[in-house]
Amino acid sequence: MFVIRTFIRMKKIIPFSFVLDNLFSLDPIVRPMFGSHAIYVEGKIVMCLRDKDDEDSGVWIGTSKEHHESLQKELPNMRSIRIFGPGVSSWQVLAKNNDDFEESVNRACELILKRDVRIGKIPKPKKKKKSS
Repeated sequence: MFVIRTFIRMKKIIPFSFVLDNLFSLDPIVRPMFGSHAIYVEGKIVMCLRDKDDEDSGVWIGTSKEHHESLQKELPNMRSIRIFGPGVSSWQVLAKNNDDFEESVNRACELILKRDVRIGKIPKPKKKKKSS
């Protein structure tokens, strides 16, 4: 007797999907990234949606250190991602356990909709595979 097993690949639920609703008019692209969901707008990675059981779960914002201070004024609970180690990371997080999480994420989405230059990173090009 033969047993045939069928595996159905389940699509993972995208956490904090209200982000996609907010950015819908910019036609965002969602790609998996390290167990999370990266959000791309106009060729830039602007956010990463991550829902794990740790302190860095929430919405990661693609930015650079030079913009932290000014973004902090608009997003007061934004902070560096701790799983990257001590110190300041380029990527910042709006942690899901903050009291103002949705309000802050909605504000970040407003900035993206206005094409604020402080949010968004151009991804490094993928290395071409060498043919054998």
